[in-house]
Amino acid sequence: MKIGFIGCGNMATAIISGIISANAAKGSDIFVYDISQSASANIGNKFNCNICFDEQETVKNSEVVFLAVKPNVIGEVIAKIDKAAAKSNCLLISIAAGKTLEFLEGNAKNSQRIVRVMPNINAKVGEAISAYCCNSDVTEDDKKTVEFLLNCFGECIALDENYFSVFGVIGGCSPAFAYMFIDALARAAVKNGMKKDDALKISAQAVYGSAKMILESGEHPYKLVDNVCSPGGTTIEGVTSLQADGFESAVHNAVCKAVDKDKKL
Repeated sequence: MKIGFIGCGNMATAIISGIISANAAKGSDIFVYDISQSASANIGNKFNCNICFDEQETVKNSEVVFLAVKPNVIGEVIAKIDKAAAKSNCLLISIAAGKTLEFLEGNAKNSQRIVRVMPNINAKVGEAISAYCCNSDVTEDDKKTVEFLLNCFGECIALDENYFSVFGVIGGCSPAFAYMFIDALARAAVKNGMKKDDALKISAQAVYGSAKMILESGEHPYKLVDNVCSPGGTTIEGVTSLQADGFESAVHNAVCKAVDKDKKL
């Protein structure tokens, strides 16, 4: 499969790394272009990719093209590659935040197969959660291709575009919330005499393992909470303290605030 990337920033780098690591494509099958020649060179040299002269050359050589540019220029890029994309019949995958399928289609004069994808920062370590939705021109085989590629750097879910604002928070913003929680655990341990490096490793692994437990056990999170809480023990003491201090309401408020902000952008 020939895969193109227009835009060579951090997310493109993470996606290419995942695709190559999963043996989904070789560097020689990947074509990259960025308005910054140094960005193109960096990613091209790192993965032995083909560095293209412009956007159109990238499209002409690719079956699938990731549009990994900033939201403020995505419309201009689609207009620029419109003819070449129609001629090559490539699948376009946009990862531009906040830009709807309607917006993306509106910048193309020709009918294009367009997929909107929202990955998250954890793509850098191959553990992203990505949501995708498609326009009416996308085929079932296209969807299989999209899932195959997205699974190279994490997990993915097909999601109605109406829920992308919510996904942007619980999938996109939540890593920051999780980082804060892990750091808070570690700092509390430091307060009780533990070294920060040790505390961070313990806290991060505990959260990582807990997430894996939810995904693999099939148990409801609160069933797992109950399993850890012994009568009169330390865990139930901590859980009731979190509840009393508004832990759940603080999380709910953070999500709702972030969703509201997303809708205003």
